[in-house]
Amino acid sequence: MKIYLDSCCYNRPFDDQSQDIIALESNAILSIINKCDIDENYEILGSDILDEEFSYMIDIVKKQKVLNLYKIAVLKIELNDYIQRRANEFSNLGIGAFDALHLASAEHAEADIFLTTDKKLISKSKQLNLNFRTVNPLIFIAEDLYEL
Repeated sequence: MKIYLDSCCYNRPFDDQSQDIIALESNAILSIINKCDIDENYEILGSDILDEEFSYMIDIVKKQKVLNLYKIAVLKIELNDYIQRRANEFSNLGIGAFDALHLASAEHAEADIFLTTDKKLISKSKQLNLNFRTVNPLIFIAEDLYEL
């Protein structure tokens, strides 16, 4: 199974954990990363877009923690004309630039699932004709654990 985590997933474990939803999502993301580390049937995809987005992080300590998590990515999707074209299509439908590039990268790599904690992105991606599902990490881990 090919899994694409967007940048908010990598950042979530280092956000303020005082809200229950953030703590739950953080644990789900760390569980998913751990599962991918020990189960070769699961692989996490990386991308030039994630690399670029992480390069803009100002908090150096948080950036290093995020990059340590990101090391799990086994395949890096390189930005190409297809991804740029497809991202433009998504942007024209109201999806932000980085989110559109993440979705297009995942599509190009034939991801099975796209994980994000962004509710608006999940909602908007349901309107697209994608060959993968976009879900919150909590939903994915629950489905995976219960084999739904």
